[in-house]
Formats: sequence, structure tokens, C-alpha cells
Amino acid sequence: QVQLVESGGDSVESGGSLTLSCVASGETWKITCMAWFRQPPGKEREGVAFIDSDGSTNYANSVKGRFTISRDKAKDTMLLQMNDLKPEDSAMYYCAADQCTSRSQYTYSNGYYGLTEYNYWGRGTHVTVSS
Repeated sequence: QVQLVESGGDSVESGGSLTLSCVASGETWKITCMAWFRQPPGKEREGVAFIDSDGSTNYANSVKGRFTISRDKAKDTMLLQMNDLKPEDSAMYYCAADQCTSRSQYTYSNGYYGLTEYNYWGRGTHVTVSS
């Protein structure tokens, strides 16, 4: 099994920055791709950023140019650097991971291109952006 733990969520003002962290433990050798999702209050979960096994990345259109996803495989850690935060970025942010075997399983949604269903999820970290 793989365990994922997110941290770094906080309350910030519009225009501020945060860095979210996701630390994996357990059978981390199973992980080849990872992603960040978010779920605003009363809304559906959406993909925010994806990083594939070859290091390629993609982002939801709403965060492109403001967020950066990265991964340190040696430390089993994934980061999400979030700049120029906006009130609409307020949400619970979740880390997800899986053993991606084929891009034929990927789906496209508003700029996000990757898996939508993952075997491993964290419990989330909350981000609030005030105007």
C-alpha cells in the first residue's frame, strides 16, 4: 500500500503564494505518476496539475502560469507551488498517485490531462484565499 500525506494549506490573501507538499510512504516504488486535485465547497473535484513518469507536466487552464507541480522521487515528495492566488483557488487540495501504465487511460478536462481515478489519495489540505 501507499500512503499520501499533504501539508502546506493555509489562509492567504489574494495575490499571495503557498507551497503544498505531498509525502508518500509505503510501497512508493508503485508510483509512476502523481497529481493534485482540488474540490471547492459545494463543487465537484477537479484536476489541477499532473506529473507523469517522464517528468512531463500539464495544468488546468485556470491555474496555468501560476501553479507549478514538481516531484522529488528520491524524497518521495511532490510539491505544488501556487503563486498569484485568487479567491477561486480556495478549496481542499488532494494529492493522488498511481502506477500509470498507459496514456490511453488519460482523460482531458479543462487543460488537465492525466488519470482521473487513482488508487492512492491523501486526505487533503485546505487552502483559503481571501479577497
